[in-house]
Amino acid sequence: MRSGDVPVEPVVRKSPVALKLGIEEEDFSYVIDLGMPPPDGNSLFNTDPVIKRELMWEGPKPTPTKIIADRRGPSVVVRQNDSTTQFATDLAGYDSMIRAVTGPQAPWAVEALRRRLGQWRFYDQIRSDIHAPSRLPQVGTRTLALSPDGDDLAAAIQTIYEIGDRIALDRAIENAFPGAKLNVVAIGEHFQITMQQPGMLRPLKANELSDGTLRFILLAAALLSPRPAPLLVLNEPESSLHRAVIPALANLIHEASRDMQVVVVSHDRSLITALRGFGGELVELYKDTGETFAEGYEDLRWAWPKR
Repeated sequence: MRSGDVPVEPVVRKSPVALKLGIEEEDFSYVIDLGMPPPDGNSLFNTDPVIKRELMWEGPKPTPTKIIADRRGPSVVVRQNDSTTQFATDLAGYDSMIRAVTGPQAPWAVEALRRRLGQWRFYDQIRSDIHAPSRLPQVGTRTLALSPDGDDLAAAIQTIYEIGDRIALDRAIENAFPGAKLNVVAIGEHFQITMQQPGMLRPLKANELSDGTLRFILLAAALLSPRPAPLLVLNEPESSLHRAVIPALANLIHEASRDMQVVVVSHDRSLITALRGFGGELVELYKDTGETFAEGYEDLRWAWPKR
């Protein structure tokens, strides 16, 4: 099928349906194995995935002495001080042990993982269209991290100005739009951004900015958060941006990466080249017979535990 000698057709499945996800931190690793639930005539959620296995361990491999917490079906076993304890026996298939293993008897590493995962940020589709919520005045309250849809942009910008790196934000705006000045104004309890641009007799409000200009401001607010995330993911941040702004975006991402890990999903070669010039690592994806692979990572060593 891969060579094209025969048409692509289904084969007999030899293993159960599974979606496996895993992360490796410096001090521990974690995997989750999702599968299909057993048929239940009393529920309509018969295609809703359930958790078949979760495992957390120290070191490169989940050997028995390195396991921190192990969940099989509804049961969770934790290991501390060279002894194992049954922590739960009635965990629902849709509940993760990361949320269930809490309290003074829980391993510290589980709490650390829960905290780190909760701090991850994903900006998949930051809206900058004419109806984007960031174009409207918003209630002003301190905002340490831009929301995924950007509806608290003005508050996030003002928070950076007051307790964050204002110099970095002003520099990013200057690099992208030479001579422009970003500002936040208060109308009662509502905030809104304005931008003074060279040659304009008055500042432009958010609802007057171009899609690309607003999108860059949103990206700057996300990347220069006063409370950096351990991991921040940007999906196609170059969308709507003018080609001349790409170098400024690359520099902004580079500056933010000093305080957190930034993953950028992009099809823009100029952005990719610029980020590589700053020392960014390229992971190139390709498809083979409908299956997606990461170039150079086919033989990545990883321990997927059995169910």
